[in-house]
Amino acid sequence: MLTASLVILTVISFALTLWRWTASVRFPLHRRAIVQTGQPGVTFLKPLKGCDAETRNCLRSWFLQKYPGPTQILFGVANADDSVRAIVRELLEEFPEADARLIICGEQLGANAKVSTLRHLEPHVRHELVMISDADVKIPPDFAVNLTPCLEDASVGLVNCFYRLANPSTVAMQWEAVAINADFWTQVLQSRSLRPVDFALGAVMTIPTAQLKAIGGFAVLADYLADDYQLGQQVAKQQKRITFATVVAECYDSPMSWSQVWTHQSRWARTIRVCQPAPFFLSILNNSTLWPLLLACVFPHPLYICAAGFCVIFRIATALHQQARVIQSYRHIGYWWMVPIKDILDVFVWASSFLGNKIVWRGERYRILRGGKLVAV
Repeated sequence: MLTASLVILTVISFALTLWRWTASVRFPLHRRAIVQTGQPGVTFLKPLKGCDAETRNCLRSWFLQKYPGPTQILFGVANADDSVRAIVRELLEEFPEADARLIICGEQLGANAKVSTLRHLEPHVRHELVMISDADVKIPPDFAVNLTPCLEDASVGLVNCFYRLANPSTVAMQWEAVAINADFWTQVLQSRSLRPVDFALGAVMTIPTAQLKAIGGFAVLADYLADDYQLGQQVAKQQKRITFATVVAECYDSPMSWSQVWTHQSRWARTIRVCQPAPFFLSILNNSTLWPLLLACVFPHPLYICAAGFCVIFRIATALHQQARVIQSYRHIGYWWMVPIKDILDVFVWASSFLGNKIVWRGERYRILRGGKLVAV
C-alpha cells in the first residue's frame, strides 16, 4: 500500500510539473504591444517606506515612461522623517516637468500600512486608470503602454503583470529566485488554466478608477494582509475579468540571509494558506522532488531510483528554463542545485505554516485572522 501510494504521488507530482511547464511555455512572455496614440491617462501610486541601494533607480524608472497619454505620479510616505523622502525630492527636482508629488500620509487608516498610504493618495487621483506598484519595482520605458491596452476590453477589471527577482545577491536569495523566477508565475498560469483568476499580483496592479470606486476604494482592503489578493477578489465579485500583461517588471531586494529568506517564505506561505486553504494544502502534491526521493529512499529498487532521478532532472531542467524565460538570461544556471534544495525546504515551510497565524511584516508582528484580516500583536 505504501509503495503504491508513493508511486501514485510521484506520478501526480511529475504530471503537475509537466502541466506547469507547458502552461508557462504557452504564455507569450515579453511580447510587446504596438504603441498607439490617444491612450487614457494613468496615475501611478507608489506607497513607500524606507530605502536601500536600488530605491532611487526603481523610482526613477517611473519617471522615464514613454507613454503617449497623460501620467501622474503620487508618492506616499507615512512618516515625514522617512529616509526615502530625500530620494523622492531629488527625483522631483530632476524631472520638474513631471506631474508628480510627494504626500505625507501620517494618520494610520487600518491595520495594513501600505493600504493606509493608498487611502491617503486615492483622493488625489486625476486619471482614468490607476497603477499601483511597490517601491522595489523597476520597469522598462514601454511598461505602461503595454499594460493599458489590456483594459480596452470592458469585461476586464484589472491587469496584472509577472515579475522577476532581479538581484539575487546572496546564495540564500537563490532560493528566493527559484521561488519567484521559476515557480510563482508558472503556478499562477497553472491556476488560471483551471478556473478564472480571482486574485491580483501585488508588484504592479492596474485598475480603472471607476472600477476602484465601484468596489468601495482602498478602504475595503484596509485591514487585510494580502491586499493584492483581496483587491482581485473584489474585482471578481463585480463580474469583471482579471488578466495578465506580457511585459515583466523587476523587483529588487536588499541582500538577505537564510533566516530572512525563511521568514519571507513563511509569511508568504501563511498568507496563502489563510487566503486559499484547500489549494495551499494540496500544493504539496506539486513538489516533484519530494515524492520521487521518498519513493527511492523507502524502496531502493533500481526502477524506482531511475524514475526518481528522471523526475528530479526534469524538475531541474524545467525550473531552469522557466527562470531563463522570465529573466531572459542563463546566468542562474550555475545554481541548478538550488532547485531540489528549494523543494525540500518548501516541505518545511509548508508544514510550519500550519503551526500558527503570526507573521512579521515591515518590522511589526501581526496575527492573521480567518479570511486574512490583520491584528497587531
